[in-house]
Amino acid sequence: MVYFIADTHFNHANIIKYCNRPFKNTYEMNEYIIKKWNSVVKEADTVYHLGDVGFGSLQDVKSLVERLNGRKILLRGNHDFKIGVNTWKEIGFLEVYKKKIILDNLLLTHAPTEEVGENQINVFGHIHDKPLDERFNKKNHICVSCDVVDYIPVSISKIESVTKQV
Repeated sequence: MVYFIADTHFNHANIIKYCNRPFKNTYEMNEYIIKKWNSVVKEADTVYHLGDVGFGSLQDVKSLVERLNGRKILLRGNHDFKIGVNTWKEIGFLEVYKKKIILDNLLLTHAPTEEVGENQINVFGHIHDKPLDERFNKKNHICVSCDVVDYIPVSISKIESVTKQV
């Protein structure tokens, strides 16, 4: 199975406040996200993380990423560019991308984009729990920021069922 998620922000204390996440501290948040992720993702599954993985030392981030089930692919978000591609691979991502990934009719980006083809669906994160800007068509944009998907990676079958309604 293939899954999508964005904006885990492991070890980011301020994200709890910014997004009104229901956690006392980063430890509680990290453990909850790992539990939710692993509740659906199996080792043979592939997860596209659409950016903003986490904060802290490389070892801290690696120790969290290693606990996440599945084959992980990263599309770097605005907070992920301080770390190079090879280091992200050492942390536990099989592939690392910079701007976008195209999977059939899905256009994966970190932030929502207007550059969506006629038959494409933009799957993105970045905006967390904020509403999608009016300039974007809600029918072909799906946010998978963990703040709006209950911290559970979204399956490609769920994305496909939403896109069939478009």
